[in-house]
Amino acid sequence: QVQLVESGGGLVQAGGSLRLSCAASGRTFSSYAMGWFRQAPGKEREFVSGINWSGGSTYYADSVKGRFTIFRDNAKSTVYLQMNSLKPEDTAVYYCAADRLMYRNSVDSRNTYYYWGQGTLVTVSS
Repeated sequence: QVQLVESGGGLVQAGGSLRLSCAASGRTFSSYAMGWFRQAPGKEREFVSGINWSGGSTYYADSVKGRFTIFRDNAKSTVYLQMNSLKPEDTAVYYCAADRLMYRNSVDSRNTYYYWGQGTLVTVSS
């Protein structure tokens, strides 16, 4: 079965950076789109970023555009989220997610993603 394990969360001051990692297993990683979501306390889960199977197509929510970068290393079966210029409002549990259909190029819909990791907490202090 598909397993997604996030890491890299933690406490950082506003303006700082963090890199989240998501290691995938259970199938051929390079054939599937991947994404990152986040959920802050009392709020709905927000779709943050997505990347297609080859890494050639990406999506970013307006709230993170220009600050976050998603990329993948298919040889390591890992997707990353580089987060720069962090703000207190970025505080949330961040979840890695994976598509269940192969070779999808459109990654801007939250409905693309089917498998989920357990989440990693990011706290940005002001």
